[in-house]
Formats: sequence, structure tokens, C-alpha cells
Amino acid sequence: MDTTQTLPFRFGVVAMQPPPGQAWPAFVQEVEGLGYDSLVMPDNVAQGLAVFPALAAAATATTRLRLGTYVLANDLRHPVEAAKEAFAVALLSDGRFELGLGAGRPASDRDNAMLGLPFDSPGTRVSRLAESIGLIKRLLAGETVTEAGEHYTVTEASVVPYGVEPPRVPLLVAAGAPRMLRLAGAEADTVALALQPDADEAAFAARVAQVRAPADGRPVEINVNLMAVGDVVPRHLAGQLDPAALSAAGAVPVVTGSPEEMAEQLRVRRERLGISYVLVGQELMYAFAPVLPQLAGE
Repeated sequence: MDTTQTLPFRFGVVAMQPPPGQAWPAFVQEVEGLGYDSLVMPDNVAQGLAVFPALAAAATATTRLRLGTYVLANDLRHPVEAAKEAFAVALLSDGRFELGLGAGRPASDRDNAMLGLPFDSPGTRVSRLAESIGLIKRLLAGETVTEAGEHYTVTEASVVPYGVEPPRVPLLVAAGAPRMLRLAGAEADTVALALQPDADEAAFAARVAQVRAPADGRPVEINVNLMAVGDVVPRHLAGQLDPAALSAAGAVPVVTGSPEEMAEQLRVRRERLGISYVLVGQELMYAFAPVLPQLAGE
């Protein structure tokens, strides 16, 4: 089976620590003005802004930019609540919202503890996410759902008001381990590959193959979040990453050289690995912006 599929490039910014108050609309407008296709936000309790109100505000300040969660921590919300919030932002943004979901990153036990929630085993969290995805998809499609599952029980749940045509909400799932990769391949429109900054083409190719198998020929967009652009790295990784050494070792989450050279590196990775959706943290967005015109329309 072919492990690559050629989809159009998309580029976005991960807003880790967005500016507060009135600076937020100006920030998201700048992201749109630089030519990025999307702005996404991680889901943390103690850090950053609450994702749904921030993205709703971003929707009113922009006209073209797609908006998304990167990614919503499944444990922190009941799927009916998550679907309701997602529907609201999708409607307010005129269909520009994309829902990103995950089973919980390694350090997210702190967020669970803040809310008095247990941080269960990876297997339990993945099972809960799989059940949650099924419920959220049905709810966002406008169904009224009654179901008693292993993890969730819902009775006559609905999130789409009567007479409203629900906008389509694409689903992104973050995955790194085999079971999550299979779930993402079966359910998601986009899969965000969660790998270490030094992961090379072989590591990425193995995971892409695990995504493609359950997709059974259905186009699935493959996403990577760059850890370094040229010699620019996020502040929290300063002193820990050597972009030149990573590039020399073939690390996929790194691009180096001129804008033209970076663009060519991304073309090659799309051809070999199917990676077409590229994100950069907000600290890297100015360094990466010159690459955008090189790949416009591709």
C-alpha cells in the first residue's frame, strides 16, 4: 500500500501564549496577514487562554483564517460539552473551525489533578477518546443521541438548535503510539504526528503507514509541528536543541537554510511522507513567514 498521498500544503501558527485583552484580535489578524492558513491553540488549564472563547473572538477578528484546538484534552470535558462548544465556534466562524482531540500529553496529569480528575492508564484514556469521538461526530452532525457506553452515558443529547444546518467540523487527532495512530487513521481528517524533535524520515514513515492502513485509501492529511526554523527555536527549548545538528541528522521537525531551501525540504517531505499540513509555534512564525510565498498554491 502506498504510504503517501499528495494533498495541498497548509500552514498554521500554534498560539501557545497569546497576548491578553485587546492585543489578541491584532495578533490573530497579523497571523492572517502574514499568509498563514490557520491558527490553533493548545488546551491547558493553567497556561494560555481558554481555547473556545479565544477562538470565538479570533473568528470575529478574521475573515479567512481557519481556527482549531491543538489539541483538546479529552479528559477535561464531557463529549457533549465539547461538541456544544465546537458547534458554537464553527457557527460563529462560518465553518472555519477544526476540532483537534487527544488522549492527553505526558504532562497533562497536572491539568487532571487541578480538576480533581484521575489520570488513567494510556489504554483507558485511548478507549475513552475513541468513545468520545463517536459521540462528538454524531452530535455535530445534528443527531440526538442516547447511548450507554463503557465511559459515557448520554440521554437525548443534542447540540445543534432546531432548524440550524450544522457546519462541517473537520477532526484532527494527535497520535504517536500504535493504537492512537490506528484510531486517528480510522476517524480523523488530519493526524498530528507526535514525535520527538530528532525523529527522522524512517520514524515518520513508520507512523504514517500505521495511519494509512485503517484509512483504507481515504485521504488523511498528515501534520507536523516544526521545532526549529533555521536557527530559531522556541524559548522553552533554547539550549536544548541544536538545529544544525538535527538537520544534518535528517530530523523531520526542522527546516534550515534559505526560504527556497526550506520550501524544497518541505516538498521532499510531502512527496516521501505525505506531510502537507505544517505548523509553527508563534515564536517561529516570523522566521517561517518567508517560506509561505515559496509554496503558495502548492
